Amino acid sequence: MKYRKLPNTLKIEIRTLLVIASLLFTTSVHATTKGLSQIVTPDLQPEGDLSLSFQWQDKRIANPYELQAELGLTKWLELAVFQGLKPSEQIFGGEIALVQGEPWLLSAGFVNWSTTGTRPQPFLEAGYYTEHHKLIAGAAQANHRTEAILGYAYDFNKRWRAQVDFQSGAGNAVTFGFTWNITKQLQINPAIYISNDRRHEVMGYFVCTYTFPLWTTHDAGKK
Repeated sequence: MKYRKLPNTLKIEIRTLLVIASLLFTTSVHATTKGLSQIVTPDLQPEGDLSLSFQWQDKRIANPYELQAELGLTKWLELAVFQGLKPSEQIFGGEIALVQGEPWLLSAGFVNWSTTGTRPQPFLEAGYYTEHHKLIAGAAQANHRTEAILGYAYDFNKRWRAQVDFQSGAGNAVTFGFTWNITKQLQINPAIYISNDRRHEVMGYFVCTYTFPLWTTHDAGKK
């Protein structure tokens, strides 16, 4: 799952999460090349895994500086929060797995619930995932209109992914980018956005993510 922004009311203390991360930097985790640049994806964060991200993006996309925490609470539920820095805001989201039997995936949830007053935007999307090819299609509700979600990713191996995604609507874009797993824990995702409006403005985007387990599941212990 990849959030462009996220929800409200419960505030997550980002500094506390960073302290936890510093204590667990030596812990091994199997990072994946999941998540595209703009759209939510139907694959959920593994249970017990916490991802901490720093996100920079053109201010025409959204808050230019954001910190993100994304946690897999169970096999079928994940929650995430963004801390926007300029301006200060909290943005929340969540996702529930309806089907997670690859190659077929189906999930539903909400994104972009912000303390600045933005209401949660629900979505429903399906995915067809093979070893190398990932196809995603769905719909999201934003500002009382339904927007189409489309995405494609090609995994060359466990380290490299090329990806393109699209969300309809005047405030959205088509994006082209890639994901590089530098280590099992650390990955980066640079991309360019090309806006849907008539000017087709080109905008930059970059995310750096560190993932580690907060707890180990019973199934993980069997591997």
